[in-house]
Amino acid sequence: MIEKEYIEPNEGFSQTVVVKTGNFKTLYISGQIGDGANLEAQTIATFQNLEKQLTNCNATFKDVVKMNTYIVNFNPEMDLPIFRKIRKEFLGNENYPASTLVGVESLGRKEWLIEIEAIAVSNKK
Repeated sequence: MIEKEYIEPNEGFSQTVVVKTGNFKTLYISGQIGDGANLEAQTIATFQNLEKQLTNCNATFKDVVKMNTYIVNFNPEMDLPIFRKIRKEFLGNENYPASTLVGVESLGRKEWLIEIEAIAVSNKK
């Protein structure tokens, strides 16, 4: 039997959809963004928002198995070190999830510089 729970539904989407099957649950976390004047500040806030969604579902970054990141006007030499430093602060040094990072022209609003979506799998209740 499959159960679905919609966390923080908004107009047209939910922040997270939890799918429960047996003793496991899979979290599908919508693209998270964060406020800030630059990429570093927004990346920190974005990871904090991801952490909030995980915590709301009794999960942690250790449960994340897939992460997609979108950065506006991505410059690998400048932006990648910022992203990796902050990701390491939240995820640690090893066992990173499968990840995709894509440079994009724009996101949903012109002030957004980064958006991250994630999938997590947990056997926690």
